[in-house]
Order: sequence, then C-alpha cells, then structure tokens
Amino acid sequence: MRHRKSFNHLGRKSASRKAMLSNMATSLILHKRITTTVAKAKELKKYVEPLITKAKDDTTHSRRVVFGYLQDKFAVTELFREISSKVADRPGGYTRIIKLGPRPGDNAEMAMIELVDYNELMLKEKGAKKAKSTRRRRGGKKKETTETTAAVVTEEVTETKEEVAEEKPVEDKKEATAEEEEVKAEEKVEEVKEEVVEDKKEEKAEEPKEEEKAPVKDDVKEEPKAKKEEKKEEEKKDDKKEEKGK
Repeated sequence: MRHRKSFNHLGRKSASRKAMLSNMATSLILHKRITTTVAKAKELKKYVEPLITKAKDDTTHSRRVVFGYLQDKFAVTELFREISSKVADRPGGYTRIIKLGPRPGDNAEMAMIELVDYNELMLKEKGAKKAKSTRRRRGGKKKETTETTAAVVTEEVTETKEEVAEEKPVEDKKEATAEEEEVKAEEKVEEVKEEVVEDKKEEKAEEPKEEEKAPVKDDVKEEPKAKKEEKKEEEKKDDKKEEKGK
C-alpha cells in the first residue's frame, strides 16, 4: 500500500538508493549526459538540480554541503568552476529528459538525461529561429497600405527601366568593342598572309641564279664530245693518207 509514499524508492533501501543517485549525479556532472531508465532519470533530476542551484553561491559552506552529497572532489570542482558559470542566468530547469524507447532485454523504458546548456545543437536551433511578429490592422488602413504599395511598385518599375536604359549603352559599347577587335584580328591575319606571299616571291626570284650556274656544267660536259669528234676526223684523215700511200 502507498501510505504517504512521496517518492520512488526504486526497489532499494535508503543507503543503496542514496549511493546510486550520488554516483549518477557525479557522472552527469562530469560527462554532461547519461542514459538510464525513465524512473531513475526522474529521481536524479530531483537530486541534482538543488545541488546545481547551491553551486551558484561559491562559498566554502556550499562546497562542503555539495561534497557531502556527491563524495567526489573532481565533480565538485567541475560543478563550481564551469557549470555554475554557464548556468548562472538560468532560474532552474538545468536538466532535460529525452525518452529513448524500451530496452531490448527487459523492455524497461529508457531515457537520456542531460544538462540543458551543454547541448550545442539545440542551442543553435534556438538561435536560428526568428521571433514571430503579429500585426493586426483595421479595415481602413488596408486601403492606405494598398495605395502606398502600388506607388512603391510603380517607383520601383520606373527605377528599373531607367537602370536598363542606362545599362544598354554599356552593352552596345561592349558589342562595338568586340566587333572592332574582330576587325583588327582579321587585318592582322591578312598582313601575315601578305608577308608570307612576299617571302615566297623573293625565294622564287633567287632561284634563277642557280639555273644560270647549271649551263656551265653542261658546257663542261659538251667539251669532251667536241674533242671526240676532232679525234675521229683526224683518224679518218690518217686512214685516207695511208690508203693513198699504198
């Protein structure tokens, strides 16, 4: 029967329960988040949050009181140095319980308990969200707003037209410069072609000098033929003389 039962004993005697909660609190302070059952997480929340509130007043007395609960000097120094400064502006609610579903072995409901100010992902999401601004207007103001918006739209349209008109000459100039560059490139190509043709003509003009030297070689070759004919005529004359002598 219940009989004024104000908290969950977790199936343990008081000494075992206090030791378990003390160990869980030290591990939460050192690691900033732990995974346990939902029942233990709820009891740990009641156990840890008064200690964090006590750590905001950094005195010798408060340190001794917290050490009496945690029995771990490293956890006490972590709590009073870092966590207390990070939680200074928060008026309670230092931890968060996130349910994870049933455990495979005994189907116990599991949960993760963590310190709120150490979850960087959720802090970023809160910083990214913008505050919603609700505006309520009467019926008479709507007409005025429509007229003002129409005037603003017309002004924007005229400004855009003027900008386009100003930008067009720049584009025309760009097109003109591009055409001039193409014409210059074509002129350069024609100049290069003319230079190549002139070089070829000069080479052809130099070729006849070599041909003039060639006939000299032919004359040198023809000289032996004349000598041969003279020798033949001399031989014929010698033959005629011999025949007359006979």
